[in-house]
Order: sequence, then C-alpha cells, then structure tokens
Amino acid sequence: MLRLSSARILLAGACILLIASCGLEQSTRTEIDLLGTTCTVTVHARNPSPVLEKSFDRIREIDSLMSYSGAESEVARINRNAGEGSVSVSPSTLEVITRGLYFSELGEGRFDITIGPLVELWGIGKDSPGRVPSAEEIQDAISRVNFRQLNIEGESVSLEKTGMAVDLGGIAKGYAADEVVRILRDAGVKHALINLGGNVYAHGKKPDGSLWRIGVQNPDSNRGSYLGVLTVADRAVVTSGPYERFFTVDGKRYHHILDTETGFPVENGVGSVTIVAENSMDADALSTLIFVLGVERGLELVESLDGIEALLAGDGKKLFASSGMESIFRLTDDEFSL
Repeated sequence: MLRLSSARILLAGACILLIASCGLEQSTRTEIDLLGTTCTVTVHARNPSPVLEKSFDRIREIDSLMSYSGAESEVARINRNAGEGSVSVSPSTLEVITRGLYFSELGEGRFDITIGPLVELWGIGKDSPGRVPSAEEIQDAISRVNFRQLNIEGESVSLEKTGMAVDLGGIAKGYAADEVVRILRDAGVKHALINLGGNVYAHGKKPDGSLWRIGVQNPDSNRGSYLGVLTVADRAVVTSGPYERFFTVDGKRYHHILDTETGFPVENGVGSVTIVAENSMDADALSTLIFVLGVERGLELVESLDGIEALLAGDGKKLFASSGMESIFRLTDDEFSL
C-alpha cells in the first residue's frame, strides 16, 4: 500500500511538471445576463483567449435564438405566430425543440416546453415581482399548454392554438453548455469547467489529473452552502430547486417550478434535484422533470435511463439517490441523511 501511494504521488508530480512544461494557462471569463443568468468558463490551455471568445460568442448566439423575452428571437417569432402559421428556425433551435419534445413525451407532459403561458402568468423570475393568479386565469393558461400541439415540419415549427408559447428555459442552458464543450474539444482543450447559472460541466479532469469536485447546494441554506460533493470528469451536473426564484405572499412562498397539471408551483416535499449525466442538455431537462415527478416516480425514471444519476433532497433533510450515486457523491453536512 505504501509503495502504491508513493507511486501515485510521483505520477501526480510528473503530471504537474508536464503541464507546466506545456505552458498551460488558467483563464476564467464571466459574463452576466446571458441566457438570463451568469455564465462562467474556466479553461486550462496554452492560449485560452481565442477559445473563450468563441465559446461566449456561441452562448450569445444561442441566447439570441432561444430567448423567451427577446423580441427578435426565433422562439419569440414562433410564439407570435401561434395559431397562425409555421416559422422557419435554425438547426440549433430545431435541435433543442426536438430534444425538448422528447423529454416532454418522456414525462407525459410534466415537463413541457410549451409551458410559456403559465410562466408568463406567474411572472416568477421575470421583470415583474410575481403574483398569485386567479383559478380562472390558471385554467385558461393550462388549456394553452400542450406539447402535442407543437408541430415540426422540416425546418419549420408551429403552435396549433393562439396564445400558446414555447419556453426553452428548462433546456437551453444545457444545450449552450454542451456547445461550449464541443468548442473546447475541437480546440484541443483537455481541462475546463463550465458553469452556466448552475448548469455545470466538468470537461476532462483537472490539470493535476484529479477529478473535479462539484458542491451540491444545500436547499435550506444560502448560496455557497453545500450538503455534499460530487467528484466527476466529463460529466454535466445540474441542480434544480425552488430556493432562488420565488416570491412570498401572506407568508407562503411561491417558486418558479410549475406543475402543468395544477398550474401552481410544485409541492411534493422535494427541495432540490441534482442530475449527473453525459451531456448538459439532458441533465437540464431531467433536473426539472424529476423535481416535478417527486422521489418515487423520479428515481424510477432515472433508473430506467442509461448514464443518468440523481440525488434528491427531501423533507426532514433526507437525501434519496440513484444506484450509481454512491461511487461519486460524498455527504459533508451531517444534518442530512442518505
């Protein structure tokens, strides 16, 4: 055992010396208000500036195509033409909508990319402070949420009913993270960490050869307080929870993860869901879907999918994990039980 440990230390030291001789630099770039959040990319490369510039150009492009609020985005044009006709879209938007429809079908509408009318009605996380709609307003909005009434013909997308609206907020950040990873790989970057508003992707290993350590937010505490740590490489880690976008009326908190069946924020005893997957777009959509489904149905779905792991924080500081989580997750907050 002692010999093996020594060998590992020597190997790690050799790796660090090799990286230094290659002239790798660490460079971090952060931009605010892209995709409605803060985007940060850290790369370790010989000349990181060009690949960072290309990465953020791509994030901006995706934002301009898929923004719900951007008047000239392709999503906005689809929504303006709801019930009237189809809109030709870019391959990028088509890819995200197609994948979004897959997860909408997988979750039988509990994740639905036509949730726009409900999101708009509540206004949570939008420019307005948010409000509690009337029962009549909610039922009207629900009647206009139905992914089966979104049609794709070639490169064109249409919504069947007036007042319907596509909202890719539950999947577009994941797609953007995957696109940054693609750009980094094409440029030969082997070590990077992407964080698009909590959509984290660990590209390769750290420069010293170790795995990336990704903290899992404690849903009952302030940002930066972690209940445990994931150790991963070449994996997306995405967490969804109600603790950042919400408003309070008469002592009751209303958060942004809406139930397409009731029209209200989800109430099922789940405080957060963390998904680990090979790509960020899938992790993004699944983090919301599993949150809505709850512990039992959510874990059942996760276990049926290849390459997907999940960690759910429930009431009473109880954690529920998929079968493969044990090898990559370490609990650090002794107030929680797994």
